[in-house]
Amino acid sequence: MATLLANPVKRFFAATEADLRILGMVAVLAVIWLGFGLASDGAFLSARNLWNLSVQTASVAVMATGMVLVIVTRNIDLSVGSVLGVTGMIIGVTQAELLPALIGYDHPLTWLIALSVGICAGALIGALQGFVIAYLAVPAFIVTLGGLLAWRGAAWLVTSGRTVAPMDSHFQMMGGGPEGSVGGPVTWLIAIAFCALIIAGLLLGRRRRRLHHFPLRPVWAEVVMGVVYCSAVLGAAAVANAYHWPTRVAARYAEAQGMAVPEGGLVISHGFAVPVLMAVAVGIVMTFIATRTRFGRYVFAIGGNPEAAELAGVNTRWVIMKVFILMGILAAIAAAISTARLNAATNAQGTLDELYVIAAAVIGGTSLAGGVGKVAGAMLGALVMQSLQSGMVLVGVDTPLQNMVVGLVLVLAVWVDSLYRKRATL
Repeated sequence: MATLLANPVKRFFAATEADLRILGMVAVLAVIWLGFGLASDGAFLSARNLWNLSVQTASVAVMATGMVLVIVTRNIDLSVGSVLGVTGMIIGVTQAELLPALIGYDHPLTWLIALSVGICAGALIGALQGFVIAYLAVPAFIVTLGGLLAWRGAAWLVTSGRTVAPMDSHFQMMGGGPEGSVGGPVTWLIAIAFCALIIAGLLLGRRRRRLHHFPLRPVWAEVVMGVVYCSAVLGAAAVANAYHWPTRVAARYAEAQGMAVPEGGLVISHGFAVPVLMAVAVGIVMTFIATRTRFGRYVFAIGGNPEAAELAGVNTRWVIMKVFILMGILAAIAAAISTARLNAATNAQGTLDELYVIAAAVIGGTSLAGGVGKVAGAMLGALVMQSLQSGMVLVGVDTPLQNMVVGLVLVLAVWVDSLYRKRATL
């Protein structure tokens, strides 16, 4: 009887070509959400908390996409939290102290200039670390461990320890909040557009398989995948729209716009948060880079067998350096999201973020042995890590115990990865 039940399950997974590790993470995430939902009397699963959870996850998810490529090349970056801190401080000083003297306060281009300066700073930091690792042959662990200390000190030196605030009003939109969300109607339009892209992707993939004479998935499997993916997108849109602006904020907005407030109060949906959309956009771009470009193929080739990749003509040192440049850029984007959310640049920004970023990548299926990793898995891993932290805060778990849980989860993830690799070699 067990065999009869097992065979349909195996046939289902084989037909849909589902990634069992991703499905495993989804199951773990569901258990975490249900557990904290019960422990908090439903507060964890409220639209408000889930919306805030998505915003809190954004910066770690952005950096986790880059950490996948770093770890795939058999390297590590322990400095990402400190790089976030120093680039965040540079972004803050640029828009709060330097640009107002040049173009005035709250100029429409302030946010763009500040973000560009931060990205350039992150790229330069990544280039410096990547050069030392790739061309001077200093182990990445040592270089980035030094970077963890050096860039944290640099963040302090930028302002001599001062907190820089407030941020430009346009820049603040990257941090979420009522002004940093796209609203209900736009959220539904984005969700529908995503569903259209999902369906188009499935159809295009089927066409390419037929063109190259690859085995085709059953039509029912394609339909199931489309329904599952689109349901997830539409469900996320529904949750985002279920979280409304605070009554007083909505009333002030109505007053500023000259709108009449209904007797029951004005109801305005937050919709998708801008930082979440930024993280999704970064995830799509990084997935394309990792799976559809020559650079991405070189990264995985180096991780699989560095000697063979070099003998095949791959400039391994330049590829590794570019990986660290990309990591620096992503840390700067994460710094912009974090700084905008706090509406300030502080010296504590990014502290211990390297732990969460590495844990997210490893939990997401990136092997520390190199050569294996998925961007989508890392982003899901970031959501798992942030769910744990948010849930523990909500139910009143002390900070020391939170850190113990995070450390335990990281060790378990590495252990599961080692078991998975051993099973794959059998």
